Amino acid sequence: MHTSRTATYEHLLAPGTIGPMRLANRVVMPAMDMNLCDEGAIEEQDVAHYAARAAGGTGLVITSAAAVAYPVGATSRKEPGLSDDRFIPGLTALADAVHAAGSRLCVQATHHGRMSKVDTADGRPLLVPSMPVGERDMSALRDNTPTELGAMASAVSEGRTPSFREATEEDIAWLVGQFAAAARRVQQAGADAIEIHCAHGYVLGTFLSRADNRRTDAWGGSLENRARLACDVIRAVRAEVGDGLAILVRVAGKEYGEEGALTTEEAVAASRMFEEAGADAIHVTGWARNPFRDFTDGPLPNQVGAYADLARAVKDAVSIPVIAVGRVLPALGEELIASGGADFVAMGRQLLADPDLVGKLRDGRAASVRPCINCYVCVEQNFWDGVPVCAVNPALGNETLLPFPTVASRRHVVVVGGGPGGMEAARVAAERGHRVTLVEKGDRLGGSAWFSQLTTPANGPLLDWLQHEVARLGVDVRLGEQVDADDVTALAPDAVVVATGAHRGLPPVPGADLPHVHTGDTLRGLITGEGGSGSRTLRLLGAAGRMSGLTRDPERIRDLTRKVLPIGKDVVVIGGSLVGLELAEFLAERRKTVTVLEHGAQAGLPMAIPRRWTAVRRATEHGVTVHRDAEVVEITASEVHYRVGDEMARVPADLVVVASYVEAGAPLADDLRARGLDVHVVGDAGEVGYIHGAVHSAWRVARAL
Repeated sequence: MHTSRTATYEHLLAPGTIGPMRLANRVVMPAMDMNLCDEGAIEEQDVAHYAARAAGGTGLVITSAAAVAYPVGATSRKEPGLSDDRFIPGLTALADAVHAAGSRLCVQATHHGRMSKVDTADGRPLLVPSMPVGERDMSALRDNTPTELGAMASAVSEGRTPSFREATEEDIAWLVGQFAAAARRVQQAGADAIEIHCAHGYVLGTFLSRADNRRTDAWGGSLENRARLACDVIRAVRAEVGDGLAILVRVAGKEYGEEGALTTEEAVAASRMFEEAGADAIHVTGWARNPFRDFTDGPLPNQVGAYADLARAVKDAVSIPVIAVGRVLPALGEELIASGGADFVAMGRQLLADPDLVGKLRDGRAASVRPCINCYVCVEQNFWDGVPVCAVNPALGNETLLPFPTVASRRHVVVVGGGPGGMEAARVAAERGHRVTLVEKGDRLGGSAWFSQLTTPANGPLLDWLQHEVARLGVDVRLGEQVDADDVTALAPDAVVVATGAHRGLPPVPGADLPHVHTGDTLRGLITGEGGSGSRTLRLLGAAGRMSGLTRDPERIRDLTRKVLPIGKDVVVIGGSLVGLELAEFLAERRKTVTVLEHGAQAGLPMAIPRRWTAVRRATEHGVTVHRDAEVVEITASEVHYRVGDEMARVPADLVVVASYVEAGAPLADDLRARGLDVHVVGDAGEVGYIHGAVHSAWRVARAL
């Protein structure tokens, strides 16, 4: 459900109330770790990050998780601390900045429990309700590189093995006191609300879940006992702050992937208890208990509206406001609030991608909202305590780089190539005031990313947005023009941006030139009707689709290929990288027998790791066979021969798709430089980096033109 260009979003943009807090609209920015603090103290970059979302119109901004007993119970030395008055000045500066921008501030408070990597680093046992049992499935880590594994192991905990300690009565009383004292500091800093985190495997959440809490005393057993600690915290916070601070409670509407995990029925009943204890709102999330296997089930789901039904269930049971989260896009948020499924909606990654989302909706500019492509590049950084980056918003974490510097003199910028890199370069250059001409050899904008949206639908809204912005800014777009150095020179450019993409070659093995062997480019040509060799039926279908306009509609192509895709039954994909793995799943869903031959030791590179883990799992669940460390030796008319170690093997192949052998290169740039022109290379033409690399390199170049 994408952002509608015509919707009014009257429910989403209506004012609302949570406890004593009046909000300008129903959009909440949920907590997302930015790792910008210095030993628990909020710094200028953090303030700029949240203030940008507030200035963009977001009704309520929630900070990243803040440790109530910092450094005890902290998962990072870069997260906010709430355990000492020395943290109040940073919190105050943040509250002042958010208020000045017209929004309200909520501070999320937690003790990370068994997730407290700082405790492990400092030699403290992790505080848990019961000693952990069983072993976590770590098999997904086989597709992490040694560098990634090293970074994950050493981040914060410094590679040390964690130990555990069951909470005593004294520990429990101490915890309650730490939350209450933290709430006092939040109130003293001038914030408007505190969010008590009772989910995601943190200490209050582990007390609540049967999978973690096997106690037989007053803090375990029945749901009432398991919820007692969270309720005591809520009551203590209320006693500390009175009615001057709104109290939100975050709870998992469901936990995934383990026996004894919290059920929706339990979450609903616990939410009633939280309301009785004094909560002003319930924020309904979800959590997958094994992040290496199921991270994209929770806490950052890949399904749009993943937790909408969970929020509805809680909403039906309580009388206080309910906040829905879980890849909520604006149109879904409007529907949820209008239908009574929630009172507020939290949009996390959407607001990382576009901090001005709410303002654009309010101003009737929904088509100018930059979409999140759900690539997990942002969250990947948290696995090694890094500052999140956004594939589509290069200013994330560097908000002071905006607005763009005004051009001293208007120049004519010619962009060659209409993929994401070319369109982003054209957009930014035009936004800054330059006159821009964009030349694309194909009959549509999007480049290889246009084809990628067949296997990765979330890429489609980004291309739609880029095309809309290019048109809005008056870029002169010329399709169907293959240009050389003479043609570009004739346009009399002051600067040229070459965004012609990467070269996709074939493996240097016998049989690579057979007609059933395709690169991504030639397969795209067949499916979209642009031409190429292949089965006569497939070429005719492509040509017919091109004439009817079908091949310009990705959704119709996806639907048609589910019914008919005449490429034979057995498919071999050479290269199990980002492109190869997603193509393999796409073909397997269409009842093809697919084998992936990956030359390296890991599949799914360079996908961000949560997406990679899921992509490998999903491909396998669809019947795809993945061979790592596989060297292709020969391609015949009916088979692919390959070697793994010292063993030779062969696999049937009616179609072979080469998804590797991708090389950067921009010979046009060299020709233009030889003529003395000011030339810049962006995207895969300069360095293969897919959408993330294309957008970031184009943004940097165009910002400096």
